[in-house]
Amino acid sequence: MPKTEVILTHNIIGLGAESDQVKVAAGYARNYLFPQRLAVPLTMANKRQIEALRQRRADREAHEFNTMSELAKGVAKLICLIKVKAGEDGKMFGSVTAGVIADELKHQFDISLDKRKIHLEHPIRTLGDHEIELHLHAEVKGTLKVRVESLTPVAAPVAAVTDAKPRTEKRGRHVEEEKAGKPESAEAKPKGDKHAKAEKVEAAEAKPKGEKPVKAEKTPKAPKAEKKEKKAE
Repeated sequence: MPKTEVILTHNIIGLGAESDQVKVAAGYARNYLFPQRLAVPLTMANKRQIEALRQRRADREAHEFNTMSELAKGVAKLICLIKVKAGEDGKMFGSVTAGVIADELKHQFDISLDKRKIHLEHPIRTLGDHEIELHLHAEVKGTLKVRVESLTPVAAPVAAVTDAKPRTEKRGRHVEEEKAGKPESAEAKPKGDKHAKAEKVEAAEAKPKGEKPVKAEKTPKAPKAEKKEKKAE
């Protein structure tokens, strides 16, 4: 395929910028670049335009740098919300691509951004917050926070904990009923009380064997003679 050399008059992504001299297919130049005034044939007359094109290129790049620097500061404060279809377990149906993010930026914030400036190593396939890197300019990078949420409610993982609560309460009530059913005497008098046994042993040691109890002394009777004298008087 024959090639032709041209001078670019506008920035063309993937091909070059103003004042660049590039070789392209002759048909591409003839059918697209020249009619759209994106390039001119490389001739001595057209070479005189190169200096003016370089100055225009420098002005354009300075403007883009300032614009993208401001955009990076503004985008860093935003949260791009994307709703997707997902199952009850939170598993997404499909994925979120750079094109989807670019469309949502335009829809939510009226920000026109080429999807090629949204740097994704792989499409987003999980719910939650994601930090996305933006290549806004050769010298400007930014970050965008993307929040992916499900259109349908996702089952909460705490359901298993709530199911376990009635069992614990029921078990505690059963234990209380068992305690209430026991007789009070059994609670008041524990079996095998060591302190009671020790007191019995000490009492037995304090009382010597074979010793009879001392009887109370009787009052002595008066002699009979004394009684007769009292009668005579």
